[in-house]
Amino acid sequence: MASVRCFLSVAVSKGWELHQLDVNNAFLHGDLDKEVYMTLPPGFTCATPGMVCKLQKSLYGLRQTPRQWFAKLSSELREYGFVHSYADYYLFTYQKGNIFVALFVYVDNIVLASNDFGASKEFKAYLHKCSSINDLGPLKYFLGIAVARGPTGLFLSQRKYALEIVDECRLLGAKLSDTPIGENHKLALASRSYLDDARRYRRLVGRLIYLNITGPNVCYAVHILSQFMQAPRQEHMTAACQVLCYIKGSPDCRILLRANNVLHLSVFCDSDWGACPLTRHSLTGYLVTLGGSPISWKTKKQTTVSRSSA
Repeated sequence: MASVRCFLSVAVSKGWELHQLDVNNAFLHGDLDKEVYMTLPPGFTCATPGMVCKLQKSLYGLRQTPRQWFAKLSSELREYGFVHSYADYYLFTYQKGNIFVALFVYVDNIVLASNDFGASKEFKAYLHKCSSINDLGPLKYFLGIAVARGPTGLFLSQRKYALEIVDECRLLGAKLSDTPIGENHKLALASRSYLDDARRYRRLVGRLIYLNITGPNVCYAVHILSQFMQAPRQEHMTAACQVLCYIKGSPDCRILLRANNVLHLSVFCDSDWGACPLTRHSLTGYLVTLGGSPISWKTKKQTTVSRSSA
């Protein structure tokens, strides 16, 4: 997702147009490079008993289907003149004179950025000829993220997804919280009883992890909660509900990828000292901005034990 935010940040700062494409039945376009046989489908009878089908094309459900689809798409893009990015395997770039086209592929979802309308239109026609695609127009919704473009830049929001989480836990009428997690918390030393159904806690934290895509403000809290997925206690569930009460008060929290900015990379980093009471490991947090736009952030526990504050 850091690559997606970086990709969009560069596109909006350069003033490129952003379009979204969707491939129809993407996994059915791949060509198999190994022999695969399958039993006859229900309702199909054959005069010779014991006969099986030899697949000529990939099908949904095969383990190699996603790989074969991506290999076919990559070969078509390279044939057109695109170059694979070594930084991220899902990024393709094309340059011819002053024309520049960039693609970001996620399974069958494609985001197209270009500085030339004619070049993007020509490429769409080529891709539709190779693999049937739907042109969804300007980028508005991608991987559960609402995208809104304005004069100041590109806004990324997960409002709908955030409210779905709050509604699922039946906390729409709960009291709001000013902070996602309490200061000087001792969740690692929780001693109350274990949860009867740990799956509910795991599902909640898993959904909060995906909310981190546009929520750096809850990154630290989610990092703490994710450490107790194996055996969550009552205190951990209470802390997770506090995060939801905080999200409920600001569901419109979104990040802005600024337009007309200088693409200068800045990194802010900080760490505590032996914050974990069990392992005495420190926590490191960082935020990376490109032209003032946040593109990457993380909270991570260090692998070594600090013996001094130096």
